[in-house]
Amino acid sequence: MIDGILFVNKPKDMTSRDVVNRVSKIYHTKKVGHTGTLDPLATGVLILCLGKYTKLVQELTSEEKEYVVVMKLGYLTDTLDVTGTILKEKKVQVSQERICSVFQNFPKEYWQTVPLYSAVKINGKKLYEYARENEEVELPKRKVQIKNLEILKIEKDTITFKTTVSKGTYIRSLIKDLASEMQEYGVMQELTRTKQGNFHLEDCSDLEDISENTPLKKLEDLFSYPRVQITEEIKKRIQNGNVLYLEINAPRVLLMNQENAVAIYEKCDSCYKMVFKVI
Repeated sequence: MIDGILFVNKPKDMTSRDVVNRVSKIYHTKKVGHTGTLDPLATGVLILCLGKYTKLVQELTSEEKEYVVVMKLGYLTDTLDVTGTILKEKKVQVSQERICSVFQNFPKEYWQTVPLYSAVKINGKKLYEYARENEEVELPKRKVQIKNLEILKIEKDTITFKTTVSKGTYIRSLIKDLASEMQEYGVMQELTRTKQGNFHLEDCSDLEDISENTPLKKLEDLFSYPRVQITEEIKKRIQNGNVLYLEINAPRVLLMNQENAVAIYEKCDSCYKMVFKVI
């Protein structure tokens, strides 16, 4: 069984599922999952979990994400990006001063409307299925946090910016909301995820360069929690999923069998409970 984490620079015009399927064939395993969907239009950091590490998907998905975004002003589409059907158009009239003011004063935390073309389910049905069948549905809202907004470049009708956001944030919706604050229309033209948690685009392999010999990341490569060497007795307790009483005071620890991390444990009152194990 192949167990570990793979950092992929997702290419444009592929779904996240397409990347999972490709990697599944390369490593000859069906146990592959990703930790945060990227639109086909988007590129950048896509973290894949293989084998036993698929149980870490939720753990890694909860991390904040950083993006570099190109926002195009002047029209609105049904998909909120440049691939969609145009719904509204207008001549761009916003000044650079107004753009800078909106970016500076945009709320750090707000209720964001989930885009219609998304995989969020309402009554057991995905939103994009409602869209394709021309059925009306009330779009849900999510509380999201915009932790950073930095303008990189302003041109005639495009704004390039960097942003750090919380889990569950839709960049297409963020663009729509920013444009609305400017009394303009706007859609996503380009999107690159440059960071997820502590993992950067520079850590990723291009999909075309990945082979079954590409090494996978392990627990000791991913987390910087304090490390505790284990005995054979503790190893058996870990294998059974037992709580541990450790002579350390840290929120989380990596339990090590020599150079290899075998489990993550989390402090709970006076003991430590298992979060994840690979033995």
